Parts: sequence; structure tokens; C-alpha cells
Amino acid sequence: MMGKRPMTDSCVLHARTLLQNITDVLAQDELFSGFDCSKQSVELNMKTDTPSVCAPKGSTCTGITKTEFDQNSCLENIGEDLHHYYNFLAAQPKGLLGTTVLLKSLMENCVQRSLSTDLASNQASEDGLSSFDERLRLCKVMKGFQVRTITINRVFGYMNSGEHTKSIL
Repeated sequence: MMGKRPMTDSCVLHARTLLQNITDVLAQDELFSGFDCSKQSVELNMKTDTPSVCAPKGSTCTGITKTEFDQNSCLENIGEDLHHYYNFLAAQPKGLLGTTVLLKSLMENCVQRSLSTDLASNQASEDGLSSFDERLRLCKVMKGFQVRTITINRVFGYMNSGEHTKSIL
């Protein structure tokens, strides 16, 4: 893990680009033809505690003032989230390849999480998502990934600012 040093500018940029890619995917009408993706529910990865573990020092979102920020635990949770979404996206059509490659780069360079799976071996057919249910699930998971990526962007910005290394008065 990265210790208590600030997040690099390139990691902040990668995370911002990832969020933009996800937002662009969600705007693809042809991918979600037959339903309005914006009106669907969100499917989040609930196996991590990223929002609570990565809350900044001094935050009171949970009603309790958080006095410490554990960067290692935060990055570990982010790494688990990114790995979860990477595995999901690697099994999708090649139209999402750019997002998957960016996600892999973010994991390896910013949260020091290596991948044991090869992107090519998990890649789905070029034919695209065939069933309505597959496209609906993609919509819901991508919306969840977008929400989680917003959190990751905020965390990376917080770490990039160096605020997490300052003591609370």
C-alpha cells in the first residue's frame, strides 16, 4: 500500500477519466434500448466498506466524529471494489474494453492491486449483450459503479490534497 503520502496527480486524473467513461457508457442509448437506464435502480458492491472506511478525518456523516483516516484500509477497500467491477466488466462485450483497461491501470498503479486474471480470457463475445435481462443488469451495475467511482474520486482528491496527513485540532 501507499502509506500516508498524497495520491499522485495521475491517479486523480485516471479516476476522473474512469468516471467519465462510466458516465459515457450509461449514456449509450443503443446499449440500453428498450428501457430508460436512468430510471433503473442501482446495484452496488456491498462486500466492501469503502464509503465509511474512506471517510475523511473530522467527518460526522455517521453521527460520530471520525478522528483518524486509515489510508491503507481505505485503499484496500477501493482495491476490492475495483477488482469486483473489473471482473464484471471483463465478462462484458468489447464495447466496454476501454473502461476495463483504464480500470486495470488504476488498480495496478494507484491502489497497488495486481490482477490474477487475464482480460482476454474473460472477454465476452463481440456480439454484445443479447438479452434484455443482461442489458438491464449491466445498467444497474454500471450505475452502482458510477456511484462508487464518485466516492473513489473524492477520496483520491482528499489524499491528493494531503489533508489526511494533518492532525485534527
